[in-house]
Amino acid sequence: MSTKYKVKDNQCYFITITTVGWVDIFTRLNQKYVIIKSLDYCQKEKGLEIYAYCLMHSHLHMVCRAEEGYKLSDIIRDLKKYTSKQIIKTIKEQPESRREWMLHYFKESCKNLKRNQEYKVWQDGYHAEILFSNSFLKEKINYIHNNPVKDKVVKFAEDYIFSSARNYADLDNELDIVVDVNILL
Repeated sequence: MSTKYKVKDNQCYFITITTVGWVDIFTRLNQKYVIIKSLDYCQKEKGLEIYAYCLMHSHLHMVCRAEEGYKLSDIIRDLKKYTSKQIIKTIKEQPESRREWMLHYFKESCKNLKRNQEYKVWQDGYHAEILFSNSFLKEKINYIHNNPVKDKVVKFAEDYIFSSARNYADLDNELDIVVDVNILL
């Protein structure tokens, strides 16, 4: 996988993973839970440490790193591969008014790929910015948490269910994370 953003092990990153064509897959609860359950699995089984996240309609933002002995690039690769298959399965098996359109779009997105693939859900690579200071880290966490506010999905960041803003506000949440705004010290 080639990307202009290179990830070094054990560093903390702000990452964005985006669907092809910015297709708004994550408007349905069943698709949101595909991502939440997969992130939970990656935390428990693959060494992913998440410090902040927000799942928007077409993309996922995270502040994260890999635990010692794991590679963040491998975790993200596996996450994208697994969730792609689960998203397609969910589109096929559960109610989805845009089923035909989405399956056609994801199939067409494979036309120019060198590898043999039936559907393409995620854009190649991912945007990864190394977090070099605690002030930059806090800036990115605020950006992540305010994403649904900026898009007028909710009025207050902590009201958005699929965001770690709830964790930082000590509210019920969908995904346990490491709440620590000084992780770079």
